[in-house]
Amino acid sequence: MSELELRENVIDVDTYLKLRASVGWKKLTRKQAQAALDGSLFTVGLYIADQPVGMGRLVGDGAVICYIQDLIVHPNAQHLGVGHMLIERLIEYVDSLTEDGTEMMLDLMCAKGREEFYSQHGFLARPTDKLGPGMIQYLDKRKKE
Repeated sequence: MSELELRENVIDVDTYLKLRASVGWKKLTRKQAQAALDGSLFTVGLYIADQPVGMGRLVGDGAVICYIQDLIVHPNAQHLGVGHMLIERLIEYVDSLTEDGTEMMLDLMCAKGREEFYSQHGFLARPTDKLGPGMIQYLDKRKKE
């Protein structure tokens, strides 16, 4: 890969929305997307020849817990190591926030079938003998037709 560059905290709304669309994720309004970016603890984008091919986004308090909220790799750049580079940078960033003598939780919810990718980077699949399953709730205010 030529002209490969990681860029931190510079993802704009258009790039975010285009990358989300490239992998078929739910559509967001521009207002939602901007609020999500503004509320991020850290973002990292990966660019090849100055074109965005992937991004990662962290949310959380930066002291006790962080979440990898988005890890997106454009389909044209999948299987090139882009996801590995992004997640390693996110983990490195969270490690840099972790105070000596403490422990930070780094959580995520992965798409079905992606468990092995995250396991390669030290994540544990839930449930375990000590941890219950992850859970989710959607608060839906879309118009019903």
